[in-house]
Amino acid sequence: MTTLKVGVIGVGGIARTHMPGWAASTDAEVVAGSDVSQVALDSWGDTHGIAKLTTRAADLFADPDIDIIDICTPNMYHAELAIAALDAGKHVICEKPLAPTPAEIRRMIEARDRSGKKLMTAQHFRFKGVSQAMKAEIDTGVLGNVYHGRSWMMRRNGFIPSATFTEKRHSGGGPCIDIGVHVLDLTLWLMGNPQPVAVTGVAGAPLAHLPGQFAAWNREAPLPATWDVEDYAAAFIRFETGATLVLEVSWLLHHDIEGEDMQIWLYGTEGGCHWPKAQFLSSNYQTKQLYNRELKLTRDPMEPHAQECIEFARAIAADAPSPVPAEHSLQVLSILDGIYRSQREGKEVGIE
Repeated sequence: MTTLKVGVIGVGGIARTHMPGWAASTDAEVVAGSDVSQVALDSWGDTHGIAKLTTRAADLFADPDIDIIDICTPNMYHAELAIAALDAGKHVICEKPLAPTPAEIRRMIEARDRSGKKLMTAQHFRFKGVSQAMKAEIDTGVLGNVYHGRSWMMRRNGFIPSATFTEKRHSGGGPCIDIGVHVLDLTLWLMGNPQPVAVTGVAGAPLAHLPGQFAAWNREAPLPATWDVEDYAAAFIRFETGATLVLEVSWLLHHDIEGEDMQIWLYGTEGGCHWPKAQFLSSNYQTKQLYNRELKLTRDPMEPHAQECIEFARAIAADAPSPVPAEHSLQVLSILDGIYRSQREGKEVGIE
């Protein structure tokens, strides 16, 4: 079988977590890279033994030997790069968020459909062993009808002090777009991706501009003066199934954690569950007993950022569906965009 050839765009950041997956894949190998920084590009090429390097992404699209484009750039550049790659006949895996707005994702879906190629969002939390195990268990119907959920992803002074995260012109938003996209995608996937119909949300920056504010993992780095995104958001979401969801995300709130607190609770007519404990809860109404159980999990074979690359190449080789369909990402960004719209309008807003 022919090995699929991969070109990586944006080699200086999250791409580092993708490289072990491409190296372990039996279906694909990285042969080229592109970045706006020649220094980062040369260093990456030396580290991985890759000679085909260019500061022009278009060179990768024009290369007939490349089958897959792996997009690891800041958020605001995802859509145009992905559309150009798809129109050039390449399969595309793109870091989250697939794009910062629903309109851009719709354009990406149109390009995917024109090209007949595969498009996947790199939502790595889906590829953790606990997520896979819980999804399989939930899909047996053990929760019954899931009517409500709670999910949050909180960091205490946990932002990256870089313009690519804190300036909307690069990122498209703050923690909603950065980490909210993770917990919301995983929650919707575990729920079976019900269609959202309305959201009431708030998004603001009550802490970001306080004098002396700092990032816990780089306390000496100055706070970007051009910070223009939210530092927290909260929302109440309604779905066409009648289910509801409460979502909370923050980079900065005073929360008793070290690093990061990401949790999901789902509540159904037959039981509830908690991620990441892999805990399932139910009741026996005849015996009046309460039951708690936890799934027994094995160690993940690969770090999930790496596993997602392996799964994408495997799907292409087998002509199987994209492991994370773009339509799922459209649901996620429709909700996050709804939070921003609800904040601006001060009321619940509809989601198409």
